[in-house]
Amino acid sequence: MDSLALPRLTEQVLYTLTQQPKGALRLFHGRGKCFAGLEHITVDWLEGQILVSLFKETSDEFLSALNAHLLDWTEQPVWTNCGASSLLLQHRHREKSPTECLFSHGADNQYKATQVVNEEGLLFQLDLGKNQNSGLFLDMRYGRRWVKENSENKRVLNLFSYTCGFSVAAIEGGADFVVNLDMAKAVLNRGRENHKLNKHNKHNLNNVKFFAHDIFKSWGKIKKYGLYDLIVIDPPTFQRGSFALTKDYQKILRRLPELLTKNGHVLACVNDPTLPAQFLIDGMKENAPELLFQQRLENPPEFKDIDIESGLKALIFQRTL
Repeated sequence: MDSLALPRLTEQVLYTLTQQPKGALRLFHGRGKCFAGLEHITVDWLEGQILVSLFKETSDEFLSALNAHLLDWTEQPVWTNCGASSLLLQHRHREKSPTECLFSHGADNQYKATQVVNEEGLLFQLDLGKNQNSGLFLDMRYGRRWVKENSENKRVLNLFSYTCGFSVAAIEGGADFVVNLDMAKAVLNRGRENHKLNKHNKHNLNNVKFFAHDIFKSWGKIKKYGLYDLIVIDPPTFQRGSFALTKDYQKILRRLPELLTKNGHVLACVNDPTLPAQFLIDGMKENAPELLFQQRLENPPEFKDIDIESGLKALIFQRTL
């Protein structure tokens, strides 16, 4: 990273703040490699809290220059005008991804570790400073929108559900039934809270299942609640001891025909910068030829990438046989 590029970061962020951002939004996406010298920095707006994330270890000189630029933001009129409340710096590359508060309007530079954000009318609770990820992947906004728009009267299977963003979108969109599956019980508990935040009543939640299981040991339970009209697959690139994308994704794809209704849809996702969309298209042809590729969802415009194949790939398939 190059300290001489930091004025460009300031320029981009302060300009975006003049647009009065709302909800949860990426302000700066250095990882798209469109800004030389800033490839390992992202900046997010989280209902007034601004989270700057560093994805690579830097020199002390660069870190000092970065801190000076960040603190200068808080002195600008746009900072007050946009309603910003705190400025956080997360070191994603370090063990446990520690987060420090550089500035806050509260006492002793304290920030809200638990933050509720509004994304297109859906509420999600984030946990800042505890984990590497806060609880909502902002680049998947259009994916959640698509699920919401295509879930009415559907039975939905949400694999690798994390904090159940797709589940919330599906129920909000009128889904009849949702099964969430993820190995981590804690994120499923956050998913329950997200449903409650959105005032999904007891009747809704009776029709939402949360299973903290290894997907490859749970096909019987998954099939028990099928068939499904919509299946969402949004796996991590790598999960130690349980999932390696290039090796294990195919095992999931070949199960789809026995889980999916006639004319049912699959939203299949990959967020590994080394794998193109064709990885999924070819994998589906080989393992589930009954499912045909329909479209690739666009990524939100703030996630501009020098190479479209380096960013999120969210593809829609439909069963035709």
